[in-house]
Amino acid sequence: MPIIKVIIPAYNEADSISHVINDIPETVDEIIVVSNNSTDATEVNAKKSGATVLKEERKGYGHACLKGMNHIAMQDVKPDIVVFLDGDYSDFPEELTKIVYPIVNHDIDFVIGARVKRLREQGSMTFPQIFGNWLATTLMAVFFRAKFTDLGPFRAIKYDKLLALNMEDKTYGWTVEMQLKVLKQNMSYTEVPVNYRNRIGVSKVSGTLKGAIFAGVKILGWIFKYSIKK
Repeated sequence: MPIIKVIIPAYNEADSISHVINDIPETVDEIIVVSNNSTDATEVNAKKSGATVLKEERKGYGHACLKGMNHIAMQDVKPDIVVFLDGDYSDFPEELTKIVYPIVNHDIDFVIGARVKRLREQGSMTFPQIFGNWLATTLMAVFFRAKFTDLGPFRAIKYDKLLALNMEDKTYGWTVEMQLKVLKQNMSYTEVPVNYRNRIGVSKVSGTLKGAIFAGVKILGWIFKYSIKK
């Protein structure tokens, strides 16, 4: 069995984080929750549920993901696969086996959990999310002939490939940066349809006008940056 580690960035997800951790398959070797300057009981609840808990005081999704990666880099035994998953319980953590299947059985480098319409609970994605996904994936198709349909946060990647990407975005551009670098480095990739439900609590990004605008600017910035380099 491959060694699998899960990184979960979490900012004030006290009500949901235990549900997420408890639903992750037991085949996972370590669950790493990175508390992104949480002020509630996120850290306490994550520890009670058996996760490794790290603190990242610098706000930003990318900051949290990089903190988790740094934790893994310091370990003697490295994983074969790293899975990224949100802490809001909008994804179905038990579907992790579906996400890693193409890597384990078909030697694919990178897998996205695609939030397809037929598997989404009504209202689980806001209009800015749906439009942003469509725009970003359409631009990637135009500029890079990409076949992505989503920027879904539930994703898996071979650990050595993750290191090769040299990830750098500290905030909202993390997901699209990863996908663009996978394309630029000609890594193999695929998507797996996953279920998606209404999150517990209010989104800190798509749930606010400011967050949606900043995320959109970041995503488009990365795409145009790489289209110029092409």
